[in-house]
Amino acid sequence: MATPIPNRHLFIDGEWREPLLKKRIPVVNPATEQIIGDIPAGTAEDVGLAVEAARRAFTRNKGKDWASASGAVRAKYLRAIAAKVTERKSELAKLEAIDCGKPLDEAVWDIEDVAGCFEYFADLAEGLDAKQKAPISLPMETFKSYVLKEPLGVIGLITPWNYPLLMATWKVAPALAAGCTAILKPSELASVTCLELAEICTEVGLPPGVLNIVTGFGTEAGAPLASHPNVDKIAFTGSSVTGSKIMAAAAQMVKPVSLELGGKSPIVVFEDVDLDKTAEWTAFGCFWTNGQICSATSRLIVHENIAEEFLDKLVKWCKNIKISDPLEEGCRLGPVVSGGQYEKICKFISTAKTEGATVLCGGARPKHFTKGYFIEPTIITNVTNSMEIWREEVFGPVLCVKTFSTEDEAIELANDTHYGLGAAVISNDLERCDRVSKAFQAGIVWINCSQPCFCQAPWGGNKRSGFGRELGEWGLDNYLSVKQVTQYVSDEPWGWYQSPLKQ
Repeated sequence: MATPIPNRHLFIDGEWREPLLKKRIPVVNPATEQIIGDIPAGTAEDVGLAVEAARRAFTRNKGKDWASASGAVRAKYLRAIAAKVTERKSELAKLEAIDCGKPLDEAVWDIEDVAGCFEYFADLAEGLDAKQKAPISLPMETFKSYVLKEPLGVIGLITPWNYPLLMATWKVAPALAAGCTAILKPSELASVTCLELAEICTEVGLPPGVLNIVTGFGTEAGAPLASHPNVDKIAFTGSSVTGSKIMAAAAQMVKPVSLELGGKSPIVVFEDVDLDKTAEWTAFGCFWTNGQICSATSRLIVHENIAEEFLDKLVKWCKNIKISDPLEEGCRLGPVVSGGQYEKICKFISTAKTEGATVLCGGARPKHFTKGYFIEPTIITNVTNSMEIWREEVFGPVLCVKTFSTEDEAIELANDTHYGLGAAVISNDLERCDRVSKAFQAGIVWINCSQPCFCQAPWGGNKRSGFGRELGEWGLDNYLSVKQVTQYVSDEPWGWYQSPLKQ
């Protein structure tokens, strides 16, 4: 039976509110190309109301209701949200799958991670209380100093469509754990489950205005949020182009930003590997989430001695991937998110062919589909360093391949990119893996695997992949400001100036 898309409004100040301009955006199922519902299209005026609500929630009762409440109080709400997410896991996963096209099994995994992430940051919220007033060792006994960690304030959270609820949670959970209040602006291409998070917030009694959710187009809702003078920080995940614009808008007010942007990550395969195990990790690193992962290891750098045999194996693994409607049992590759994304990926493949590259397998819509934004797992060889397909982020199920002969050459190829999000190395020589890991210019390195992600470990990139770290204790620090408090404890006067009393 089809899962209906709930009819929701914007979520502002703990209430459902119709957008002021009463506009809505159709929701298209990427597997069928059919409109299956709609979401509200918020604009700058709606964003303004959401910011006001978040500011009131932050300062209400001199902050005692949320911002300066104990971490244990905030943890109680985060755990209640986690429990509700778990309770509704099956429904949320189906909504995610039909909204963004990811296979249902992946969507279930994502929703489990959502609940786990709220639980994890609930624990960190509680731990924050014990870390307050952490003493600083000073060289002078006449002074004592300590540190307070305080919430930054009202945060704008702008999130992408490839992991709609999970990427939102990576920001919402730590921001709320820190004591901030927030306005979440999810991608207009996949907002359905984020609006269900709003429903969960009402069910658990989250204080009004602590989390506000404004859906809408980037230009109409995201840009006004990024430039709003009463927003204290912007946390953004998305394209490098949009990240630059957000940074420019924030710079006008010297507003902090954290940016998790695109990637063109390498996977380096040495000659001493198990070919089948490596083929599976190589496919997984590029093709899961339908290839739409910022950290996808989409540049395969394989040792020349095994390249032919390895690619033969890899093609067999790719042809064995089940491509189907995301809700079909065993689906491992669904459609990309939208018609626009489908056209963009097809253009990348077409340009690569024009530039002289070879499509080894895939490169088109599977023959058993006449509708839906499906693209076969695609492997492209005979690639040069200057080709667009090698240098630019495709954000689809496309892997391009180059060979190498020496370790130094592999490292040079891996690092020859504007991006620096992830990188993987596969070899049975663990000392070599250690050397290569240190040499990679990336924020995340995988050894003998690709893409595992745990909410306890930091996530983020270097170069044009952005800056700042999400997840782990680093994710909580993203939303905290550090205040130094220093006290003079001596009974003696300071004595720098001559006292007028002694004259």
